[in-house]
Amino acid sequence: MNKHSFPARIWRSGIVSALLLCLLLGGCKTPPLYRGLTHKQVQVLTSAGFEETEQGFEFGLTGPILFDFDRYNLKPDVRRTVERIGRTLTSAGLNSVRVYGYSDAEGSNAYDLELSRRRAEIVALELVDTGLPAEHVEIAGKGKRDPVGDNRTEAGRAQNRRVAIVVSPR
Repeated sequence: MNKHSFPARIWRSGIVSALLLCLLLGGCKTPPLYRGLTHKQVQVLTSAGFEETEQGFEFGLTGPILFDFDRYNLKPDVRRTVERIGRTLTSAGLNSVRVYGYSDAEGSNAYDLELSRRRAEIVALELVDTGLPAEHVEIAGKGKRDPVGDNRTEAGRAQNRRVAIVVSPR
């Protein structure tokens, strides 16, 4: 009997190939991370309207959470949007967010910082109500910094009265 015939038969039968494939795939059980997020989480975020920024994935650039002048209460349609975002984040296992509030350029710096902080806070409270852990929701008032609209027009100022929800790994 030829001493090479048994290994040759094993190789031809595909057993060795199957074992090698199992070993290779066994090390890939967890999908690779993108900026600390799984491919599925990135897909969920982009489907929900989040855009990738330097800070992470941000909701608010294309679908701003707008506030009336000198107000920080949520309108019913905005509340529904925040609830939807909160449920989406929770279902995808994304439990850490930063919420940034902004204002237009009409008030003093100190007033706008406080107003924008309150806007971030009201959105954060709504997110916590949907299931996000309060200890993983950070808020910050940015005041009139980083405008997305022209503060010389009413339409631009309205765009700047907003909140951004940012998801990034800790």
